[in-house]
Amino acid sequence: MSAILIVGDKYTEGGTNVRTSLNTLVSPLIYVANIPYEIFSFGAKSLHTRDQLLTENEALKKKQMLQSEQLQQYQFLSRENQKLRALLGSSAKTSNRKIIAQVLSVHSNPYSHQVVINRGATNGLSESQAVIDDMGLVGQLTKVGSTTSRVLLMTDTTHATPVRILRNDVRTVVEGVGKINVVKLSHVPHSLDVRLGDVLVTSGLGGIFPEGYPVAVVTEINRDEGQPFAQIYAEPIAQLDRIRLLVVLWRNQQEQVSDD
Repeated sequence: MSAILIVGDKYTEGGTNVRTSLNTLVSPLIYVANIPYEIFSFGAKSLHTRDQLLTENEALKKKQMLQSEQLQQYQFLSRENQKLRALLGSSAKTSNRKIIAQVLSVHSNPYSHQVVINRGATNGLSESQAVIDDMGLVGQLTKVGSTTSRVLLMTDTTHATPVRILRNDVRTVVEGVGKINVVKLSHVPHSLDVRLGDVLVTSGLGGIFPEGYPVAVVTEINRDEGQPFAQIYAEPIAQLDRIRLLVVLWRNQQEQVSDD
């Protein structure tokens, strides 16, 4: 029977017509049978693409953090150079050593504003190092473990930051008042030249915070002559209520020698 079919297929066109008809009938089944494979392939490709995008996104965020830190310093240096001031007794200012850290947990209440980061002594960190985000100053390291550290935010009631007014270089101190979006200028005389909208930057005094990083913007001024000091409040420039990635700074050698 098989031999007859083979011979008939070879010398007649009937077999070709039959195969064509069967192929037409079977083709939809082939497409249907291939659907699971196509779906699996598309899903695997999409998953790979998503993982790749997440990795690239995380790398770009870290790069942005480092560039933001540099931009904050460049803005400060540009202003200083325009005024032809000597920077720390040197013709050039070297870049600070820095490391990116991620926030692991937040401890915030009216009496304490702190966060925990995923860097510690094994990364070379030590207490009192300055911490910033991509906008400005965040606070300083207060407790350093082997693999994690605790950051005291600038809004904490026990935190004080030496600052200067960017407009006129007048120096003062900013203190936390227990509110995440408010800080207070402490012991400000009524005659101090300070205005709404003035930008406060780190002054470099005290040896904790490198000079020139944005700290806060003045939002409220109350000069009540019945009080010994003016009541002046400012809003932190850093996004303290939504921080996730931070930059921990080391002070450069020129600043350390200058303090010594």
